[in-house]
Amino acid sequence: MEQRHFLGTRLRHLLDQLDGDVARVYTDLGLPGFRPRYTPVIRIIATHGPRSIRDLATTIGVTHSAISQTVNQMHRDGLVELHPGDDARHRIVHLTHHARTILPTLDAEWHATTAAARQLDAELPHPLGDLVDAALKALGERPMRDRILDHLAPPPHEP
Repeated sequence: MEQRHFLGTRLRHLLDQLDGDVARVYTDLGLPGFRPRYTPVIRIIATHGPRSIRDLATTIGVTHSAISQTVNQMHRDGLVELHPGDDARHRIVHLTHHARTILPTLDAEWHATTAAARQLDAELPHPLGDLVDAALKALGERPMRDRILDHLAPPPHEP
């Protein structure tokens, strides 16, 4: 069986390699335990001011649940504060003093990572970001479950 058939496993491995190396760079820069998924949240709030969890999810392009989990971990790590929004259902995310003090390091890492990603894209037949965007768009139009069910033989009917 060819490796290309194990798409999900290989995609997780790719993401582990990318995120793992970025996390190691954070450690090299004196930020052990800092997670790559924190950076977009911090950059958005630093640039545009405090945001609701829903706004962060929409801007970053992830689910509300995913960003809520990230923000809760960031809160535990002392990077953000959560304030009530217009109603009890909304929480507004603010940067802590600690998060603001590490912004220069995060900006330097962001620019270096962006340059490294461009370099990686130049080595690939198609830019990785473009492929990810195209795949997400296609799956948004027609989920993988539907695609699988189209190719799945119905179970034999028992008498």
